[in-house]
Amino acid sequence: MQTETIPSKARHSTALPPGTPAPDFALKSTPDQTVRLSEFRGRPVVLAFYPADWSPVCGDQMALYNEMLSEFQEFGAELLGISVDGSWCHAAFCRDRKLHFPLLADFEPKGEVAKLYGVYRAQDGTCERALFVIDGEGIIHWSYVSPVGVNPGADGILSALEELQNNSAK
Repeated sequence: MQTETIPSKARHSTALPPGTPAPDFALKSTPDQTVRLSEFRGRPVVLAFYPADWSPVCGDQMALYNEMLSEFQEFGAELLGISVDGSWCHAAFCRDRKLHFPLLADFEPKGEVAKLYGVYRAQDGTCERALFVIDGEGIIHWSYVSPVGVNPGADGILSALEELQNNSAK
């Protein structure tokens, strides 16, 4: 008898949609420094959730964002990378890849912030490869979940930031 494999409901992302207030959080950016989302009120924030430091796709994605950092900053946006890796692992990864933006450790309790945003992968103990653009009022303007093995690039982020800028100019 052959049985059909039904994809687990846990694999379907329930990422918070645009229009939702972004949950505030405080996460370690280094072993002795904490970053709170609400510190960036008044300007856009890009949250880039990714599964793990040192994986090939994550390394490429974070390197791309590092190269494009000045373009994000032209929109006044702050970029924050988030994974379930610890702050020591992030520190080594940042140093090795020469990253110039904070990587935040959603380490303990593991994945707590990813769960708040609906992008924790309980079956893997990691988070989705998910992007959120949050406006200056703390509302999610755009969100996107990419397949874990695919670098989502930056086009969607830049389009969302441009849209936010155009909306505020009206």
